[in-house]
Amino acid sequence: MTSRTASGLPRRRVHAVLVADRAIPTVGTHPTRTRWRVSLAIVGALLLSACAGGASVGAVRPKPDWALADMPSQQGRIFLITGGTSGIGYESAKALAAAGAQVVIAARNPERGQEALASIRQETPDAHVQFEALDLADLASVRALAERLKATLPRLDGLINNAAIMQPPQRGTSAQGFETQFAINYLGHFVLTAEVLPLLRRAEAPRVVTLSSIGAQRGAIHFEDLQFAQAWDAEAAYQQSKLACLMFAFELQRRSDAAGWGLKSIASHPGLAHTNLLPSQGRSTPLWRFFQTAAQGAVPTLYAATAQEAAGGAYYGPTGLLEARGALGLASVPLAATDDGAAARLWRVSEELGATRFPSRGAE
Repeated sequence: MTSRTASGLPRRRVHAVLVADRAIPTVGTHPTRTRWRVSLAIVGALLLSACAGGASVGAVRPKPDWALADMPSQQGRIFLITGGTSGIGYESAKALAAAGAQVVIAARNPERGQEALASIRQETPDAHVQFEALDLADLASVRALAERLKATLPRLDGLINNAAIMQPPQRGTSAQGFETQFAINYLGHFVLTAEVLPLLRRAEAPRVVTLSSIGAQRGAIHFEDLQFAQAWDAEAAYQQSKLACLMFAFELQRRSDAAGWGLKSIASHPGLAHTNLLPSQGRSTPLWRFFQTAAQGAVPTLYAATAQEAAGGAYYGPTGLLEARGALGLASVPLAATDDGAAARLWRVSEELGATRFPSRGAE
């Protein structure tokens, strides 16, 4: 018998590759060793994704040739995209602005933010885009952004939780003392979603799209040491953060259904795409030639954010070789991401760590 989520969708297996707008330095790491490490990590993740099980089911399969030309008009809609100054975030912002949406790009670097706005306006002169400073490693910055938006925007039609970092050379901590990858990739987005939920609930059909990673396939939630303070492992910490993102996307849909928030919470992944997520040495590996462009990698995210038939609680990504590239479709899910009990526990812990609360049933 197939178990089902609170949204009515059957359990599924999923996989993803996260894309971000920050390059991670590799100071003190031998370039050749780094290239081999990156290559082996990618190959291992791809092999695991191939063995992960069946594709997600229960949602309508998108047209495999769905492209930007199929995106419905976004005139009048308002989107917030984290990490939108390069990579998947930038390509998503550019496409949404060209389709008529008002787009808020939130990222750390104001200079890169202005460059992104200028580039988008060069292609779409009447684009309605703005930059807002956001440091996901500082929850005070997350809350400050939410307060600015609540004071200036009438609503929020879509939130795209995109920004991330990957495997820094040393363990770092956020302003609140959390391991950096956990803070930026997951907890910052968890708190941001909670803080802008009132804006999302004012929209007619709000959506939250959260990106995960191929690394989630090998991930585990280390409840006994979420911050990897006892034994630092950059790769395992990254995998945990991306599995947490995936579990959050599914749990958010379940809670929206139960509490009546009216959200569609959808996960997406770009396969392997050319972005700044990998350190520069990783781009010199032979596998780099196998990667899709960032524009191709943004298609699943844009489908999740805009297609009428995109389903809440679903997961979208490429369907080509090992789901690393190719035509759009339903992705496959790691078994750990289907554990509703662990997801509920992670949610409770995240509310405590982030000092935030999602509303109860019917509350604004």
